[in-house]
Amino acid sequence: MSDQSRKTEEEAFVLHSYSYRETSLIVELFSKQFGRIGVVAKGARRPNSLLRSALQSFQPLYVSWGGRAELKTLYGAELRFGLARLKGTALMSGFYINELILKLLIRDDPHERLFEVYEGAIQALSEKKPEVEKILRRFERVLLTELGYGITLTHDVKTQREIQENEVYTYIMGRGPARINPDEKIDLKLSGRALMDISNDNLDDPTTLSQCKLLMRSLMNHHLGNKSLHTRRLLIDLQSN
Repeated sequence: MSDQSRKTEEEAFVLHSYSYRETSLIVELFSKQFGRIGVVAKGARRPNSLLRSALQSFQPLYVSWGGRAELKTLYGAELRFGLARLKGTALMSGFYINELILKLLIRDDPHERLFEVYEGAIQALSEKKPEVEKILRRFERVLLTELGYGITLTHDVKTQREIQENEVYTYIMGRGPARINPDEKIDLKLSGRALMDISNDNLDDPTTLSQCKLLMRSLMNHHLGNKSLHTRRLLIDLQSN
């Protein structure tokens, strides 16, 4: 194997893994330099495997792999620094973020900025009292931007006028906000104030945060198409209890 096909000590996280043959795993990694990578971890399911304990979700890893096929061969994985301990809603939120990456990012497409934001989100979710909703909304917005679906929030796309604080808007997918009559029967209604706050990354107001969630859910549904998110349903169930 040539040196060019082998990557060593690359920063990465495990997004998902599943059994492969009798003792191995197929692992989806999110790496800083190479994006989403699929690898075969041979023997990782054996009780004495060093890979077994390392290949856990949300743990910052150094990983080494090689090969020219779509599925690479994993040679090693070790912790970069301390364990991230996510619990309850924060844990399910982490799985939700992982599922978004798996559903929306293609393999071998680097997104270094998104990796850094992902790492920051996981660290924030592992804090004692994480602000889960803010963490998710900010990650979703960066994810859409990195995928080339930048969100217009500052101008009405029909009139080109700046967003007015006291007006009501909807969001036209692929374009941006458009003013509507407050009495219109439409699911996606956003206040001008909320749009201005979201544009300035100010999610402190509960109404703004709620409307940001509504907007991001609509945008995610649009870009996911017919791909359903299993973790979203679990999050809703967890938060309703």
